[in-house]
Amino acid sequence: MSYKNISIVFGVTLLITSFNITWSKSLRVSENRRFLQYDDGSPFFYLGDTAWELFHRLNREQADAYLTNRAKKGFTVIQAVVLAQLNGLDEPSPHGALPLTNKDPQKPNEAYFRHVDYIVRQANILGLVIGMLPTWGKYWSTNNPNQVIFTEENARTYGEFLGERYKNDSIIWILGGDHNIHTKGEREIIEAMASGLRAGDGGKHLITFHPRGPGLSSDYFHDAEWLDFNMYQSSHGAHDHDNGLFAEHDYALKPPKPTLDGEPRYETIPAGFYFTGTNPQDRFDDYDCRQAAYWSLLAGACGHTYGNNNIWQMWSPGRTPIISAAIPWDEALDHPGAFQMGLVRKLFESRPYQKLVPNQSMIKVGPSTGGAKIRAAVAYDGSFAFIYSPRGQQFTIDKSVIKGKRVSEIWFDPRYGISYKIHTGDTKGYQTYTPPTNGRDNDWILIIENAEMNFQ
Repeated sequence: MSYKNISIVFGVTLLITSFNITWSKSLRVSENRRFLQYDDGSPFFYLGDTAWELFHRLNREQADAYLTNRAKKGFTVIQAVVLAQLNGLDEPSPHGALPLTNKDPQKPNEAYFRHVDYIVRQANILGLVIGMLPTWGKYWSTNNPNQVIFTEENARTYGEFLGERYKNDSIIWILGGDHNIHTKGEREIIEAMASGLRAGDGGKHLITFHPRGPGLSSDYFHDAEWLDFNMYQSSHGAHDHDNGLFAEHDYALKPPKPTLDGEPRYETIPAGFYFTGTNPQDRFDDYDCRQAAYWSLLAGACGHTYGNNNIWQMWSPGRTPIISAAIPWDEALDHPGAFQMGLVRKLFESRPYQKLVPNQSMIKVGPSTGGAKIRAAVAYDGSFAFIYSPRGQQFTIDKSVIKGKRVSEIWFDPRYGISYKIHTGDTKGYQTYTPPTNGRDNDWILIIENAEMNFQ
């Protein structure tokens, strides 16, 4: 079968580990403007992986291995850049092709894009959506005047080329590329590229914007008609940086739009590497990744993105390491944080998570700042709630937010995905809960739900 003839509409259900992925033609924003879903109305949990250099640095065999690994772990979105950050206009792909002729966005190189085609369609076959960045930001940002190749005119032409080429594939467009808007001219370039994408694909795909971190797309484009959902980058500044604050900011905006963290702290990247005097041996680990995921989701995000310092750049021996990468990308694929991101998705999909609404007021006693900060969200119909304790600290909640005469109480271990039922009790008054263990790397989620609902 020719790859050109592969439709993104599959009449099968792919079983990948414990995840049931029903392929659908396209994605859209939910009716309440808080989540993403398939066009048939079924929920879509955005679980992204930052593979920025995927198209640029991996050959087909390597790309197959990477995509298969991510599909098995439960990822749903692969974020990759067409015009890549790391010498992307001058260093050929593994198949010997540069993306553009004479660095002209109006002259795409067919040989390079055939390689992109292959990866996009292999990802789709595995049930993965490609979060495609048309370009890294340095090629349009005036912060990098010697590298800029885009104008308003050629940005629209390039966008239309991409939109037309991938209109029948499963894509989310991600504009920006780790840069913010500083000038009117920069804004016009991004607006033109968005307009070109819409013209090319007929509006079939969602569009968002990946800002420089820490930052938010909503600071620049929240009211833009083409921006379907917001993206923030909480970045890599420090342990215990509360990225839930970004979600809270976007959740309060009008009109409502879904939002998520498109680049939180990466597993194995040195903490605060861009600050003077930080310790290069102090690296973020799987706990940092879990904490960022649950804080963000329970503050109202529609999904989450994971990253690994060795994988985004597809580092391997012989390449110049960026930000102290030291582990070959294909070994880093199985770092614990990646497995645990699959457990995040598994937990949320075990209940009708699109009913969740952030609800800090139900927490009556417990840490409200710092690394132990408790976050909670409750289903709008009172059927269940998730309460996250990052350090296993004791907390008191108002159980009356849960409907029904009796509630089930369950501890969920986010390290291993194991649930421990506590007991079934009444819904009256406040109750204090002490997680099974405490301290750093001892985070727990309390699931409290109407005992009559039978979610299991």
